[in-house]
Amino acid sequence: MVRVEAMLGLEWASALEAPNPAEIALTPAEARRSWVNRADETEVLAMYRAVRSAEDAPAPWWLRALDRGRLRSRTEGHAVEDAVTELLSSRPGWVFVPWVDLGEVGYWEYVPSESGVYGPATPTTVQFTDSHRGFVHLVPAHHGPGQAQPIDFTVADLRAQIEDIELIA
Repeated sequence: MVRVEAMLGLEWASALEAPNPAEIALTPAEARRSWVNRADETEVLAMYRAVRSAEDAPAPWWLRALDRGRLRSRTEGHAVEDAVTELLSSRPGWVFVPWVDLGEVGYWEYVPSESGVYGPATPTTVQFTDSHRGFVHLVPAHHGPGQAQPIDFTVADLRAQIEDIELIA
């Protein structure tokens, strides 16, 4: 018996991969080179749902949000990423980190927060999420064992509180 699910999963992994760039992406927009970011949105969503029905399917946060009805379009998700980029790329100390799991977009890291009071710390990060309708998680800098709990944010919250976030870090 032939298992088509395995082929579908392989095709999905290929759809998520971006062609090898000559330069590292410095923003989420520069990382939008994979099929899921360029193909017809209804095809992308249909393929994601087909794969997900057969196996665990990694996907960008905006595709998971679109699938759950939390976003109306991929463009709306990209607009969230672009608004965060516009804010953070204009501020010193914020760096986009594109090295994440397959399908994920990447996150922003506040580099000055790596130097914790008691030695090196995991820096403050701004991540994209489909877990709430604000689509932004702020993960405060932390030191020691365990994971810091993400705080639900919106782009507007981030814009309003950015100076305080940088002071705390």
